[in-house]
Amino acid sequence: MPTMMAQEIAQQPEALARTFDRLLPRRDELRALAAGRRHVLFIARGTSDNAAVYGRYLVEIHAGLGASLAAPSLATHYTVERDLTDTLVVAVSQSGATTEIVDAQRWAADHGARTVAITNEPASPLADTAHLALVTAAGREVAVPATKSHTTQLAAIAVIADALGPDRDRLEPQLRAVPDAVHAILADRKGVDEAVSELARADAILVSGRGLAFATALEVSLKLEETCLEPVRGLSYADLRHGPIAVVDHDVTTVLIAAREGPMLPGMRELADDLRDLGARTVAIGGDAGFRSIAGIAVDGPDLPERVAPIGLVVPGQLVVEAFARSRGLDPDAPRSLSKVTETDRDSADSAG
Repeated sequence: MPTMMAQEIAQQPEALARTFDRLLPRRDELRALAAGRRHVLFIARGTSDNAAVYGRYLVEIHAGLGASLAAPSLATHYTVERDLTDTLVVAVSQSGATTEIVDAQRWAADHGARTVAITNEPASPLADTAHLALVTAAGREVAVPATKSHTTQLAAIAVIADALGPDRDRLEPQLRAVPDAVHAILADRKGVDEAVSELARADAILVSGRGLAFATALEVSLKLEETCLEPVRGLSYADLRHGPIAVVDHDVTTVLIAAREGPMLPGMRELADDLRDLGARTVAIGGDAGFRSIAGIAVDGPDLPERVAPIGLVVPGQLVVEAFARSRGLDPDAPRSLSKVTETDRDSADSAG
């Protein structure tokens, strides 16, 4: 029987299509709520925080607004006084019950922000206390590692960026193509088994991407850690260049992640070349034919433009992680020491996704 994680990975094309059908018609509400706001602040933890990294890049690139990631402890522990009257706050939590995120969202509203909640649970504290709630349509997620709840969070974030972006450059046509692109990846699985074999012989694993794909690199590294019990560093291409590349040698397997197009692709090709010269074994996820030819192992990514590619680009990473966990005799549905709800602090519950 397939694992629950594998089943939920396979459900993503339908979950994404439902989420776009539900949320794209709400762009007028988002535009009205954000009117006059010049900054977007994302509040999240864990997998949701990786989704927020995508949002940070996409809002700046597509909508031309300043965007950043919040440190929730500034609200929950330091109780910082801050003027947020020019800010749209986007709080992201799969369960919508993350106490820290709910409290930070309330803090933001109390300091003048307009708030948008992204959650998979309509009857949740996060949805109830936001000015506007975007409820994803992932359906119930049973496996502890977030898969379909994560990709639908990415979808919701892309809808926000589309709502805030220019009318002449709408993302909707690209977003509508995402479910079919994900379906193609699931049907093909090209390179997945070879990538698992490569990771199994690695002494150390490093994951890297840059720009919009950096969020995918962070998410894949997190999934390798929590599901396969591998200590993995997720670094941007730029940060890898500034120091950590010194530890890369023939004992390190690097997973490089890129969209099939965009300004970051030439640099990722150069990085793959340099890592090969250093003796590192490389697994490429996504990119174009040139990028994949440099790597020892290539896993196909989605046939999508760069701005929406991360929604599908994480899926081949999920396939590799699920298969790698099974190859190690681990249960990907229930990683050690994790559950769907964890505690950041002893007096508050925090969702793992």
